[in-house]
Amino acid sequence: MDDDADAWGASGLACLTGPADGLGDFSRAAVLTEARSTAARFTALTGVDVDAAELLAGRAALLGLTRRGRTSAGGATRLLPASDGWFALTLSRTDDVHLVPALVEEDSVDDPWAAVRRWARGRTPADVVERARLLDLPAAVLGEATPAAPVVRRIGTATAPRTPAGLLVVDLSSMWAGPSCAQLLRRAGATVVKVESPSRPDGTRAGPSAFFDWVNGGKLSYATSFDDEGLRILLEAADVVVESSRPAGLRRRGLGPADVTGRGGRVWLGITGYRDELRRVAFGDDAAVAGGLVGRGPVFCGDAIADPLTGLHAALAVVEALHRGGGEEVRVAMADVAATYAALPLTDGTGPVLAPVAPRPTPPAAALDADHARVVRLLDERSPAPC
Repeated sequence: MDDDADAWGASGLACLTGPADGLGDFSRAAVLTEARSTAARFTALTGVDVDAAELLAGRAALLGLTRRGRTSAGGATRLLPASDGWFALTLSRTDDVHLVPALVEEDSVDDPWAAVRRWARGRTPADVVERARLLDLPAAVLGEATPAAPVVRRIGTATAPRTPAGLLVVDLSSMWAGPSCAQLLRRAGATVVKVESPSRPDGTRAGPSAFFDWVNGGKLSYATSFDDEGLRILLEAADVVVESSRPAGLRRRGLGPADVTGRGGRVWLGITGYRDELRRVAFGDDAAVAGGLVGRGPVFCGDAIADPLTGLHAALAVVEALHRGGGEEVRVAMADVAATYAALPLTDGTGPVLAPVAPRPTPPAAALDADHARVVRLLDERSPAPC
């Protein structure tokens, strides 16, 4: 366990876990050890070395984040007490902040977080989260999720076992977990097309470019309406689809895994916040709290740690599906991944508390739709030859 603690501290994760004005928290040191084991399985199947510490602490290094106790390292999520327990609430979007008066049943509020704290004191965490869900706010009861493996079901024909090398991956996801999964597949030799809506591109484009480049550099950028027939053609040509949309949203457009004719051996990966929950939104910090993956106190563990952990496990799940011959739909829930790591033994040791180290340089991400023509040519090359 001392080795676990030393690695946790040296990785920068102790710097990201614990009270803002206190010592770094080493209680979750086993998380990094287990993540390294998962990364080693990915390496064994692809030949690509993956630094688990870099995956978990890389964003914080790029953005200069540190531990803030019951405020997430990124600042958008808070761990708050209710009448008999704890809950997390994320207010990362302007619309989320504007919904706080409706959440706390007031006409207006001066300080959103102070209003939520006052309102929650007389309510159970479950009651708080239930009302937040009605308003589509990301919220979670501490420890509500349970460990679970990805859900896999047969949706098509299998082929011979393959690796990602030379395959076409269509990345419909946004933010962190899905894009990091697709980035690992790109590193394993896949051609990755990042698909975004021209009117609503990935929200992280508007943030620090260093982070967007890290998870999206080297991908081809293709912008199209989700109602455009070109997207269906792209999905039909894909060997792997990565998406983090609400399943009902894709199905309404006839773009779900059962709606789009797939190539033999296609793997369709869906990343959700919660298992069997089609309408509930989640971000990395509140999903981690749902899984119980927090430091002592409780305090936040790492930086939105459910995101990179899910990205790693999703990439491994895709590679394993390809190794089985594909023809599968794989669904990975962020809260389930967090709960799996939360079930690991706690660590009592301590070690160095070093700052996170910036990831290795990556290619800059392409400008929105910069590769449209190239993607069209790629699709032409993959189209069946006329009889």
